[in-house]
Amino acid sequence: MVYSLRPYLFVSRYSLYAVFLLGCLQIQLGVICSVGIWILSEAKLQAAQAHQTWKSPLGLTEQVTTVNSESAQYSKPLPYRLKPTPILLAAPENFNPDLRLPPSLPEPAQNSSPRSLPEPAQNSSPRSLPEPPQQNSSPPTTATEAKTPDAVLESIDTDYHYETDNFGQTNFFLEPTAQFRLRNGNKIFFKTGFNFFEQRGVESITNFPLQVGWQGKIGQLTLQTAAGVDVFNRLPTAINLNVKVDAPISPPRVSSSGRLLSAAIISGNLEQGPYKSNARTLDNQITAWRFGPDLYWQIDRNTSLFSSLRLGNYNDGNSEVQSFSRLERKFGQFSLAANLFTWSYDRDLERTSGYFSPPDFLVYNGEVAWEGDIANFLRCRLAANLGRQRLKGEFDNANTYQTRCTVKLSPSIEADLGYSFSNVRNQETGGSAYGGNSFTGQLRVKF
Repeated sequence: MVYSLRPYLFVSRYSLYAVFLLGCLQIQLGVICSVGIWILSEAKLQAAQAHQTWKSPLGLTEQVTTVNSESAQYSKPLPYRLKPTPILLAAPENFNPDLRLPPSLPEPAQNSSPRSLPEPAQNSSPRSLPEPPQQNSSPPTTATEAKTPDAVLESIDTDYHYETDNFGQTNFFLEPTAQFRLRNGNKIFFKTGFNFFEQRGVESITNFPLQVGWQGKIGQLTLQTAAGVDVFNRLPTAINLNVKVDAPISPPRVSSSGRLLSAAIISGNLEQGPYKSNARTLDNQITAWRFGPDLYWQIDRNTSLFSSLRLGNYNDGNSEVQSFSRLERKFGQFSLAANLFTWSYDRDLERTSGYFSPPDFLVYNGEVAWEGDIANFLRCRLAANLGRQRLKGEFDNANTYQTRCTVKLSPSIEADLGYSFSNVRNQETGGSAYGGNSFTGQLRVKF
């Protein structure tokens, strides 16, 4: 009962922040709209013609059913969410399907829109007599070519996360991302938002992320880069960046219905930025470099394997090694999965730097999940993870319960709503039991 009242207490207690949030989002979304209008202004008259061109299939990445390395596949295609994987969040939350996406599947190169061929030069009509010199004949008119816009707004995705635990820690994230497709098929996106961090004994912190990203293909490789700044209310501005490269090991095979049958993709990741674990970590201005590979293998249409390795270096001199693996098998609307997570730091600096830095942390569990259509417009997923966790040689139960529903509001608007409870630790609690709640959501608007 206490947890069910926390979101409402949060809203009333921080009503001033809610007002401030709405004002900031109006300004930031206004900036995004202004940029989009400026880009599309030259092509406004051709928008009707260009619309048909840009609504053509966008390749396997958007045709294939969303393949979530830690959740069930949808039997209906859903838009692929273009955003950097939030590696810098608390690592045990990798068990949350909403926090991870598989490597993007290779997109076939798109040809530019067909243009009309130049008309052959017309010969002058035969003249029996010279024409009077005073006759001013207008220059021959050429057919105007249909032009495609330099960039088209494809979608705006707004992510929402509200996380609390029984030790007085609150993290709140609200981040909209506008995605544009360029004429050559590459993508650019602009992300902004409002984040809030609260923790006992620390003055609360607000954060305004600003990031610009690009995604494109170089041969068989898919490259995604992003860079930006994090603006804080009482801390210095910090720089953030990430780079991701996806390389297919074997070409993906897709069924006639658009479902992924098999694929093997390896990814390389490099990230740097503030470690947004909690208010105390941000107050200590902790930043981290993290890098490492991901492997995604769709063994057959019902079996998949995901594995990830991360090496981290922190500006306080600490270092980490983190690994996560998941094997999943589907049985119609049901699925079974096994998860294994390990995490170790060179030094335990939680008391000084503020972040959970266990010298030896292990979590393993099994997952049972169901996913299906409740109605034509509503699809839900229920999952339970049961397992064990080991911290400093002591074992304890590790359980996570999750629910998520996707509501199709219209052909171009979808919304995700989710809730999870977990006792997998992301901080040192001594002999006290840990419990964390997470409310998540995403609003997707396609154009």
